[in-house]
Amino acid sequence: MATADETGVRGRLWVEEPAIRRRMPDPVRTSAVRAVIVVAVTMIQAMVAFLFSLTGSWLAFPMVLGSVGSTVVATWAVLDVWVTRQVWNQRHGVVSVPSSTARRLRRERRRQRRAVRSAAREAARIRSRRTGSGWLSEA
Repeated sequence: MATADETGVRGRLWVEEPAIRRRMPDPVRTSAVRAVIVVAVTMIQAMVAFLFSLTGSWLAFPMVLGSVGSTVVATWAVLDVWVTRQVWNQRHGVVSVPSSTARRLRRERRRQRRAVRSAAREAARIRSRRTGSGWLSEA
């Protein structure tokens, strides 16, 4: 069994691990946090309304009405996360073209890069041929 000295972790309180997924963009994360809070409050409110209904309290009816309203707000908050994510993806360059189109564009770019490289190689070959031995000096 490896000791702490062998693994090199001795004395460190925090070991950084690489993230599995990329971090969400700030606007999307903000709206997701808001949606989680709203949904949590809605669920607590619905549970309280249910318990008040079981006990026959006079607060049951206002709590049920509030729960219905909160459900609408929670649905809106979750949809806001989805819309914010879509808008962010569209504005910040996430390509949403079919893969065949993307493949064709990559192929064209590759052809252009090859043409530029081969032209540069040809120019270098001509230059080296002129400066090499066997050519008369150009005066």
